[in-house]
Amino acid sequence: MDLDHGSSTAQTEEKLSRCLSPDGEGRKDFFCERDGVRYAGTHLIIDLVRAERLDDLEHIEHTLRRCVEVAGATLLHIHLHHFTPNGGVSGVAVLAESHISIHSWPEYGYAALDVFMCGQTNPKAAIDVLKEAFSPGKVVVKEHMRGKEMHRWNTGSKRRSTAASVSV
Repeated sequence: MDLDHGSSTAQTEEKLSRCLSPDGEGRKDFFCERDGVRYAGTHLIIDLVRAERLDDLEHIEHTLRRCVEVAGATLLHIHLHHFTPNGGVSGVAVLAESHISIHSWPEYGYAALDVFMCGQTNPKAAIDVLKEAFSPGKVVVKEHMRGKEMHRWNTGSKRRSTAASVSV
């Protein structure tokens, strides 16, 4: 999804997701279902290009808090680190529903963000907040439905895998 041409998340038709616990008890904080596909959560990979205020720690914290709010998520903790001498910021907002992370390179006007949320949240609502906060010349968003293939991996039992693990 390329949002370079003034697109808004409001212009994108969204199908509401139904979220349930894996045991089917009706808890609404685990897995989601959209178009008949069950998945763990929505992961947005966001690139901001020619963006501003990427070295402003207070502004970034306020922006992350606003993203959490508009997405309907629950903030547990924010940790940000301001690098010197170039002023880049890396950090994470830890959510009950997962996380939002940011890594910025103000000297290049570039920031990389991950917005990953499960449950009854609207992670795409964060896009407009980021556009307003950082005034990027270009925004590129890639969406991934995490765990979409988990039905192939999970047979319902908690047995150990016989597959060999590979260290990288």
